[in-house]
Amino acid sequence: MSEIIVPPPVISNPLAGITREQLLEQATRFSEQHGLDKYVHLIRKGALAAQNPTGFQDITGPEALDAEEMDVLRRETTHKWRVPRLLYLTIITCSIGAAVQGWDQEGSNGANLSFPKQFNIGTNSDHDALLVGLINAAPYIGSALIGCWLSDPLNATFGRRGTIFFSAILCLLTPIGGALTRNWQQFLITRIGLGIGMGIKASTVPIFAAENSPASIRGALGRYEDAMESLLKLRNHPIQAARDLYAIHAQVGIEAEAIGKSSYAKRLVELFTIPRVRRATLASFVVMIGQQMCGINIIAFYSSSVFREAGTSDFNALLASWGFGLVNFLFAWPAIWTIDTFGRRSLLLFTFPNMAWSLLAAGLCTLIPKSSQVHLGLVALFVYIFAVFYSPGEGPVPFTYSAEVFPLSHREVGMSWAVATCLFWAAVLSITFPKILAATGVLGAFCLYAGFNVAAFIMIFLWMPETKQRTLEELDYVFAVPTGIFIKYNLTKVVPWWFKRQILRKRDATLEPLYHFDRPGDTAFGPPVIVTQDDSSIYSDTGATVDSKDYVTARETSYDAGATATGADAFTPVPRYGSASRARQAGRQG
Repeated sequence: MSEIIVPPPVISNPLAGITREQLLEQATRFSEQHGLDKYVHLIRKGALAAQNPTGFQDITGPEALDAEEMDVLRRETTHKWRVPRLLYLTIITCSIGAAVQGWDQEGSNGANLSFPKQFNIGTNSDHDALLVGLINAAPYIGSALIGCWLSDPLNATFGRRGTIFFSAILCLLTPIGGALTRNWQQFLITRIGLGIGMGIKASTVPIFAAENSPASIRGALGRYEDAMESLLKLRNHPIQAARDLYAIHAQVGIEAEAIGKSSYAKRLVELFTIPRVRRATLASFVVMIGQQMCGINIIAFYSSSVFREAGTSDFNALLASWGFGLVNFLFAWPAIWTIDTFGRRSLLLFTFPNMAWSLLAAGLCTLIPKSSQVHLGLVALFVYIFAVFYSPGEGPVPFTYSAEVFPLSHREVGMSWAVATCLFWAAVLSITFPKILAATGVLGAFCLYAGFNVAAFIMIFLWMPETKQRTLEELDYVFAVPTGIFIKYNLTKVVPWWFKRQILRKRDATLEPLYHFDRPGDTAFGPPVIVTQDDSSIYSDTGATVDSKDYVTARETSYDAGATATGADAFTPVPRYGSASRARQAGRQG
């Protein structure tokens, strides 16, 4: 047993520790090897800017940035929405991918009022109820079992654009085929086909959007010439394109060294065997299953049926459902600002309790006599309030979060896992909900999902780290923190701080950070220290004992091993130089 206290070291990016001469030589060789000879000077400058993102003005010599280049890099933080029009067009196009899924779901919603009778499966028997649920769940079944898992090989073969185009064709043709079907068996097949397209799309579009965003250096590269040409179009200035390209190249190299090359099947297994990846897998699972636990897809599919069950006509039920969709759309807009201002985790911790009480209130309003004029109005009101809190929170966060938590080497298969998780449970709930609704009524169903919202809130609080505005190397550190340490910090530090701040109204209460990043004034979330000794260690302020053999980073860099505790198990990574073999070994520990 030993007590370890080491002053916090400087935390650097993947290019830190490389001398200027070595970096420039590597940048030149990189340009020549990948057919970027005409950009050699630009990439040399970009590499220096990527090595020290906040000190670009201090670059000297032939690679010194001119006044225009320095002004462009400064404006990245002061004018973050000033980006090329092509980037806005790209993001708008990506948003259509999300809209397609919404259109398909709402079309299924309205169809629930007619297709059961049309196909002679509209009785109250268990057989017909399960068939209706199966047909509604078919897109999710096709997505979870087939579509999502086709994403990785299709992306590897056709790239992002080709894969999205293929999924769009499926999503276009299958609804047309559904309109021409003559029995429920044909209708089921077309909806499974729709799900395959939805799964491919949902696993690819969020990654494509994240990779194009200048606020984050995220993307898997294969064709460097094409990548450079794309970045030149998607950035305001060539220096930004060169910097981002080289930074991505450096990150890909680090991951290849730490994890090594792997097949699709091996990457799938590594989602659960490599600790850094496993923690991302757990976090994405939590945020994705939370989307189903909140009840949104049940309302999206069955709101017309719920409103009709509440005692209104088919027309008024469709009108109320249209209102639900409108509210959902309008209140999704604030997420553009809130998701990077308040953070993903904070948004969910705020919105889940509010979704719980609004669903509970909607259920209780069904106790009002159906003859009353306020019956449907109050039920619809609280369903709309539910949508108000869902739209900026659990609506956009799961796919954004899941697209960024995995390392580049596991991004496609990780996103496939996350989307498959979401849609598989959507299928389960879609199949079971008609039976639940028949057995418990609207009140029982809404109360059940109110309870699910509370359970999802607890899961997010315990297992979902914040990722707001973190770079790839910072995310590696965030997900290197052992789950037990993260849970302990939330229970022993965050909960008491919240109680003092919100209940006792002690405005001077402060929350000790779990991470420490090497950014000016940024200590709220920072890289963890990962101990690499072979004995247990006691942290001086808490007396917590940890088995340091379990806590090794996914990659080692430089300096000696050590740990520091400032407050509640606050960790700072102490880099260390190591061989490639040690890095690969470290990637499978901890």
